[in-house]
Amino acid sequence: MVTSPIRLEVTRNALSGIAEEMGAVLRRTSYSPNIKERADCSAAVFLPDGSMLAQAEHIPVHLGAMPASVAAVLARHGAEPGVQYAVNDPYAGGTHLNDLTLVRPVFVGGTHVAWVGNRAHHADVGGEAPGSMPAHAVSVDQEGIRVAPMPAVRDGVWLPEFLDPFLAATRTPQERLGDLAAQLGANEVGALRLADMVTKEGIAGFGRLTAALLSYGERRMTEALSRIDDGVYRFRDVMEWGDRDVDIEVAVTVSGGGLRADFTGTAPQIPANFNAVEAVTRSCLYYAVRVGTDPSIPANGGSYRVLELVAPAGSIVNAEPPAAVAAGNVETSQRIADVLLGALAQAAPDRIPAASQGTMNNVLIGNDGFAYYETLGGGQGGRPVKPGASGIQSGMTNTKNTPIESVSAHYPFAVRRYTLRRGSGGAGLHPGGEGIEREIEFLEPAQLSLMGERRRHQPWGLAGGGPGAAGEDWLIRRGGETERLPGKVTLGVEPGDRLLVRTPGGGGWGEPQS
Repeated sequence: MVTSPIRLEVTRNALSGIAEEMGAVLRRTSYSPNIKERADCSAAVFLPDGSMLAQAEHIPVHLGAMPASVAAVLARHGAEPGVQYAVNDPYAGGTHLNDLTLVRPVFVGGTHVAWVGNRAHHADVGGEAPGSMPAHAVSVDQEGIRVAPMPAVRDGVWLPEFLDPFLAATRTPQERLGDLAAQLGANEVGALRLADMVTKEGIAGFGRLTAALLSYGERRMTEALSRIDDGVYRFRDVMEWGDRDVDIEVAVTVSGGGLRADFTGTAPQIPANFNAVEAVTRSCLYYAVRVGTDPSIPANGGSYRVLELVAPAGSIVNAEPPAAVAAGNVETSQRIADVLLGALAQAAPDRIPAASQGTMNNVLIGNDGFAYYETLGGGQGGRPVKPGASGIQSGMTNTKNTPIESVSAHYPFAVRRYTLRRGSGGAGLHPGGEGIEREIEFLEPAQLSLMGERRRHQPWGLAGGGPGAAGEDWLIRRGGETERLPGKVTLGVEPGDRLLVRTPGGGGWGEPQS
C-alpha cells in the first residue's frame, strides 16, 4: 500500500507537533530561568527500536544525540510500562552531565509502540565548581554526578535510588526538583498525545505510516545528496587550548546519494574538558548535512540512514572515559559543525554560510546558594543570499537569552550593559552578523567559570569575505584593575567586580563591494 505525500506530511507534522507541545510544557512548568527563559531543552519522539521518528525544532546538539540515550536504556533495561528512565552519563548514552535525559516508553493495548523523551540542561549537577563545568577538569567525575541509564519514575513516583543521589549532589536541589517535575510532565503529555494518535490509526496502521515516513526521509536525503557532485571535500579547524591549537580534521565523501564524514587525523583526546563523545559528533553531522542540503528533509532515522560517521576512538571527537567532556558538548560541537560546513561549502557553495561565532560563550556563576548558566549569542556568518544575523545563537545551539529582568529577580548580580558589538562582523558582499557585549556586576562572592572559543582564531569568511572579530573576556576588579581572562577559566569574584564579555562576530560572505 502506497502512502500519499499528503498523508505523510500530515503525519510528519502531527508527530512534530507532539514534540513541540512537550517542549512547551517543559518550559512553562520548569523552575529554572535556564529552561523557562533560555529554552535550554529539547523533545522528540522515537520508534520502539530507538530510531528518531520526529523532533521539535529545539537544540541540534541535543536532538541528534538523543537516540543514543534511548538505545542505552533499551540495552540495559528494555521498556517497562509505567516507567520513565533517566540518563546523563556521557559514556552511556549522554553527552555532558548537565544534560539529563528522561525517556518514557509508550504502550497501547499492551504493545510497545514508541518512546517519548526530553533533554534539559540542569544548571548545576555538582562537581568542583558551581555550574558543573570547572575549567580545570580532566576527568568527567570532576564535573558532577553521573547517572547511568536507570529507572527514575515508576507509576508517577520518583524512585529514591535515582532522586536522592541526584539532589544530594547539586547545590540547588529545590530548583532541580522543579525542573525534573517539568521533564516528567512533558513526557506524560507526549505519551498521552501519541497514544491517542496510535489508537486512532490502529497499531498496524501507525506502524505502516511510520515506516513510510522513515522511507520518505531516506529518499529525500538520497535525492538531495545526489544533486551534489561526487567527490572528497576536506577541511581543518582548531580548538584553542591555552596558547596551543588542537586540530579537528574531516574528509567528507559524497558518492551515489550517500555521505561519509571521516575525522581521521583529528587530535587525540586531551587532559581538558572539551573532549566530545561520539553522540555529539553525530549530532553535528546531522545538523551540517541538513544545512548543506535541504532543511525541509524530515529529521528522522530514515534520512540519517545514508550518512556514515568515522570518528576514531580516543580522539577529541570520540573521547573515551574518564575524559572530561563538559565543554565538548557546548564548544567542540561548534567546531565540529564548522569543519563539516567548511567541507560542504566546497561541494555546495550556494548553500553554506561563512563561519558563525563558533562558540556558545558559556558563563557560569554560583556559590552554595545559587547556580546561573547562560550561553551568549554572537554573530551569524554571512550567507550566500543575505547578511548574517546579529546577537543570536547559531550552529549547534538554539537557545534564547536570559532577560535582564529575570537575572535581577533570581540572581545576586546585575547586568550593567547589554548591546551589540559594533564592527565585529566580517566584511563582505553579505557581512557577518555582530557579536554582543554583556557586562555583569557581582553583588556577592561567587565562583565564575568561562568556557569560550574563537578568542585567538577569528571566525572565517567565505567566497572572499573577511573574518569576524575574535571574542574577548575581561574582569574589572572593584579597585579598578583590569585583566583579560583566558577563554576557559574558573576563578573567584567579589562584590563590585565586573565581567565584560565581547562575543565574536560572524565571518563575511563574498568579496566586499567597493
